[in-house]
Amino acid sequence: MTYSLRIKDITASDRPRERLLNQGCSALSNAELLAILLGTGTGKLSAVGLGQLILQTLGEGERDPIASLQGIAPETLMQIAGVGPAKATTILAAIELGKRVFFAKPPDRTEVTDPSIAAAALSQSLMWQSQERLAVLFLDQRNRIMGQKVITIGTVNETIAHPRDIFGEVLRQGAVKLILGHNHPTGSTDPSPEDIKLTKQLLEASKLLDIPLLDHLILGNGTFTSMRSVTDLWS
Repeated sequence: MTYSLRIKDITASDRPRERLLNQGCSALSNAELLAILLGTGTGKLSAVGLGQLILQTLGEGERDPIASLQGIAPETLMQIAGVGPAKATTILAAIELGKRVFFAKPPDRTEVTDPSIAAAALSQSLMWQSQERLAVLFLDQRNRIMGQKVITIGTVNETIAHPRDIFGEVLRQGAVKLILGHNHPTGSTDPSPEDIKLTKQLLEASKLLDIPLLDHLILGNGTFTSMRSVTDLWS
């Protein structure tokens, strides 16, 4: 597909809006999703081409170009040829709406029946953070959410936590079970050796205190990993 073409010159079945309706949002590239927001391109570029230009301009040096749109200022967007106030505000509104939908966390007393529920509950505290944070989700006997708390905030890539601090807060909250969560500012959700070491320490403490640690979640930028699912630490 030649992205210098106008949208109306592209075969109908290949146009972003038609592809979204027929194949779903996941079938579209980041540039095509941006094209739907932009509506039009420039004299030389289609809307998709302009979307590509935005990602290339802002994402230079980024491992994931779409990450360049996080926290972007309207003035920065409007420095790109073809992006005026209308296009910039449309992009920013879509980003904010997406965050609000993602951060629509389950209410207290929701039963945690899947790691995704716990990740949603912790997302607002842990995702898209520039520093590593460690938080605890407090649960009752029926695995229902009682509340949560950020225990520590570290540097860009390191946080310091001690089982004493974590379980001390669990006892203060009157919880009987917990799920631990922390974020990786890099966006990767692969467990590090330090993550595994801390989880082992917490599992040992949980057995001594008879307060089950149900999972340890690693949150990135819109994704998460359940350590219970990918390691044998709970076996």
